[in-house]
Amino acid sequence: MSSNDSSETRYRSEVRGSNSTCCHKELSVTASVISMTVGIFSNSFALFILIKSYSRHRIKSKASFLLFASSLVTTDLLGHLINGSLVLHVYRFHRKWDTFDPHGIVCNIFGVCMVFYGLSPLLLSSAMAVERFIGVTKPIFHSAVLSSHLMKRLLGFTWLLAALVAFLPVLLRRPYEVQRSRSWCFFHMEQPRDWLDVLLPLIFSILGLLALLLSIVCNTLASCALLHGRLRHKHGCRGTSYHLEMICQLLAIMLVSCVCWGPLLVHVIILSTRAKDEPSSFSLLTTIRMATWNQILDPWVYILLRKAVLRKIFMLFHSCWGSKLHTFHRWQRSTLGSSREPSKSYCIRYSRQPLPDTAVQSIT
Repeated sequence: MSSNDSSETRYRSEVRGSNSTCCHKELSVTASVISMTVGIFSNSFALFILIKSYSRHRIKSKASFLLFASSLVTTDLLGHLINGSLVLHVYRFHRKWDTFDPHGIVCNIFGVCMVFYGLSPLLLSSAMAVERFIGVTKPIFHSAVLSSHLMKRLLGFTWLLAALVAFLPVLLRRPYEVQRSRSWCFFHMEQPRDWLDVLLPLIFSILGLLALLLSIVCNTLASCALLHGRLRHKHGCRGTSYHLEMICQLLAIMLVSCVCWGPLLVHVIILSTRAKDEPSSFSLLTTIRMATWNQILDPWVYILLRKAVLRKIFMLFHSCWGSKLHTFHRWQRSTLGSSREPSKSYCIRYSRQPLPDTAVQSIT
């Protein structure tokens, strides 16, 4: 009787374990499909809005910003499409990498895509922040030096740098490895064999953190300069609505990137530099899932923080508070005026100097 009872208990535990494994797999597949679908829809919608704005604007600095923003959204869209397809491919074969990827080719492709589509948005966001900082504080220099050809070359260099970091493990014959959950591939993180296993993830993390830091510094300085210009030229400065719109979008992108990517980048540094037997207090997979939300939230920044939406928010805010914010309402009307109103001044240091002809040329 006791032997039968023990065999029955063992059988029930095995059935219960297999059922929980199947439920966990179905939940993971469902979450991946939902994330992929929402990401593709959001980025496609944002890309449509940005392309429409890009074809309509003739202000050079606005066109440069829209070029980088469209490239960022396109990168996020491709990242969702390619990485999501690879995840579904892995789950289709029940995460048995030895069966469908005996030579590690799919794992290397997966790792390259994870690093490239993760690092590219951070580098693009920092490049956008630098461009906007120059456009706000040095408008004459921006119009005269930062031509459309130079901006496109900078965009290509940003993608090339991200691709170089992504292909570096493959070029150095340190291929990407399947991680503990067996659903994705990344750098060799556990028990590094030599200094190269430590250096490769450190390059990825330090470069990402430097991009975040550069975005924070440039966005903060540009916001302060724009606010200082508005306070100094309350009546003589007009046509800065597109500046305000772009700064709001950059600040939102910076906040999303810090929240989503900060934990992963810091965690990778901790894992790379920790002792061999030291336990990890935080799951790497959890930080990866947080980072994927960056590609979902980025497009909604451009969808929600448009000038038309900002104008409605300010009008709603004023209607709720009434006459208490009359002064604020005058500032809102002058700042968020019609986009067709020509820019008379950049409000920062050069408010009385006319802009050169290149400032109104299209980026194309």
